Amino acid sequence: MPALTTTSDGFLLDGEPFRIVSGAMHYFRVHPAQWTDRLRKARLMGLNTIETYIPWNLHQPDPNGPIVLDGLLDLPRYLRLAHAEGLRVLLRPGPFICAEWDGGGLPSWLTADPDIGLRSSDPRFTDAFDRYLDQLLPALLPHMAASGGPVIAVQVENEYGAYGNDTAYLKHLELALRSRGVAELLFTCDQADPAHLAAGTLPGTLVTGTFGSRVTSSLARLREHQPEGPLMCAEFWIGWFDHWGEPHHVRDAADAAADLDLLLSAGASVNIYMFHGGTNFAFTNGANHDHAYSPIVTSYDYDAPLTESGDPGPKYHAFREVIARHAPVPDRPVPSPSPKLPHTEVQFGRRAPLLPYAHVLAEGVRSELPATMEELGLRAGYTLYRTTVPEAGDGLLCFPGGVGDRAQVFLDGAPVGVLERERHEETLPVRVPRAGAVLDVLVENMGGVNYGPRIGAPKGLLGPVDLNGTVLHGWDCHPLSLDALSAVPFTPDTSTTDSVPAFHHGTFDVTVPADAFLALPGWTKGQAWVNGFHLGRYWNRGPQRTLYVPAPVLRPGSNDVVLLELQATTGRRALLTDTPDLGPVVP
Repeated sequence: MPALTTTSDGFLLDGEPFRIVSGAMHYFRVHPAQWTDRLRKARLMGLNTIETYIPWNLHQPDPNGPIVLDGLLDLPRYLRLAHAEGLRVLLRPGPFICAEWDGGGLPSWLTADPDIGLRSSDPRFTDAFDRYLDQLLPALLPHMAASGGPVIAVQVENEYGAYGNDTAYLKHLELALRSRGVAELLFTCDQADPAHLAAGTLPGTLVTGTFGSRVTSSLARLREHQPEGPLMCAEFWIGWFDHWGEPHHVRDAADAAADLDLLLSAGASVNIYMFHGGTNFAFTNGANHDHAYSPIVTSYDYDAPLTESGDPGPKYHAFREVIARHAPVPDRPVPSPSPKLPHTEVQFGRRAPLLPYAHVLAEGVRSELPATMEELGLRAGYTLYRTTVPEAGDGLLCFPGGVGDRAQVFLDGAPVGVLERERHEETLPVRVPRAGAVLDVLVENMGGVNYGPRIGAPKGLLGPVDLNGTVLHGWDCHPLSLDALSAVPFTPDTSTTDSVPAFHHGTFDVTVPADAFLALPGWTKGQAWVNGFHLGRYWNRGPQRTLYVPAPVLRPGSNDVVLLELQATTGRRALLTDTPDLGPVVP
């Protein structure tokens, strides 16, 4: 018998009345050395449960390889720590997770096949997920409530009613979990909309809703769809995410707290989305694509109760007071902010241009026409495409298939322009300096679409390239995953400005490691690493102006910074600060 069961209007945990007061915290967005701290702060705010998605694409990067369960992906350890803290766990294994995460969590090796019916009963999709569960679940079953662990409920799919209505698919997922030993309560979650609820729910499985306001009417719609059983908001949106080029989103703490009070006063259970947002480290951010392609920023702060650096914010205090009216809250002080690194300058002294040394980082793949990143087996990062141009003179360079997602174009190493998917740009006037000039096109994957029908949209150069109507042939394609930078050939740098893609190496000294924020005034766009840890993407387009540096990444003494600057920089200045800057806000 599962530990969590339902009654006509609520939950029982081990036979006793239980209200789920949960908060979302994705282990893969938090440095593993900080999991214990964040989980404790969840309990001290009054949460009795923690919720997390499981990103299929990171746990199974190779369909024929083993499941990855270490470092940021050590989910069994995360579950052990939650249990030790006295927290229950809600698991959301997908297959699709959305989460503003690269590809919505679906592996690129799967979505690269345009013929597969994603999120459907297409056996090519369900068989792939079944094989994944065959490897994943044995590591998780010891942490289920039936085995004395913290996991009390598992979600089937995710907001499926906004995508499709294949009930056979949902039933397959239910059976896939049950047949592999998951005995815990299963639930679906959908936006509290009658059409979504009708399409995305599954008979015999608990129905939950997602909403951030209009609490009374949203609960009423849930009750109309499910006349009996617990009322639960599985995603109570208390903040929002940011796209590059937009203001930073915030929500007034008093407003969010008032809606949380309404929700709990109605007797409902809740999962606060997010309790702690964390960071889209490395190349993990997603993107939305409605009228235009819009990539997500590196920070996933989400204006959550616990900030990106794990400090209690205004919502932490406000929510703790609300929760205390409805459920037990530990009689302990609110945790203090974590120590921060004092202002520290980074001294840059070495440099390595990218274009001349791309072959050192990735061997080229010869192709008559440009290969997409998927065809090159590249999940994320960059691809450098190189060919020669037969004739000199002025002309129009055309990319009729488009680019995915941002292309920088060079002739004999000199920049001649940029094309962006979000602006639907496909042509570029150029002046070819000589016959046989080298044409380089550096394409950046800015993040896989995480919601809607465009999941799996290809990356890289998406078709032939022509100059004045003549198709260019004979390309060397270099897939740059940038997983390791040890091969970057740094040399002493005496220049003060730059206009071509280049790696820059700097150092700074630390007495006592502490959280910090990397500010990059004068830099334009690129990636940042500290001591080999990939912090993620920076861009002066904003809104985000600093990158979070977790304290465990730092070490006493000398520390390294590597930047891949794609465009231009002046002054070579960078600073570790004690204050984040996520940009101007929009309510």
